[in-house]
Amino acid sequence: MSELIDEIIGEEEFASALAGDQPVVVDFWATWCGPCRMQAPVLEEFAKEAQGKARVIKVDVDENEKLAYKYKIASIPTLMVFKDGQAVEKSVGLTSKAKLSEMVLKHV
Repeated sequence: MSELIDEIIGEEEFASALAGDQPVVVDFWATWCGPCRMQAPVLEEFAKEAQGKARVIKVDVDENEKLAYKYKIASIPTLMVFKDGQAVEKSVGLTSKAKLSEMVLKHV
């Protein structure tokens, strides 16, 4: 895992990650998912550019079934943007860095 992207395990750690005033990009993914692996370098690049403006975290849906259920994750990868602990944007499927930037930067 990248030093810029945190792997979140459990609901407490997830809630803690959403605390703060920065937008948080959450990548709901799984190790067996091909498109999720394709999304990873895009997220890495975005995380480098967004340092100090937004946080990027990953949530493995197989290890965090309750979170996946709570946020109605039916397909992966799903990227969600949270601001002040609330979901404000959602993109299902492989998402370009340009679209991701557009989703996040309006909430900075």
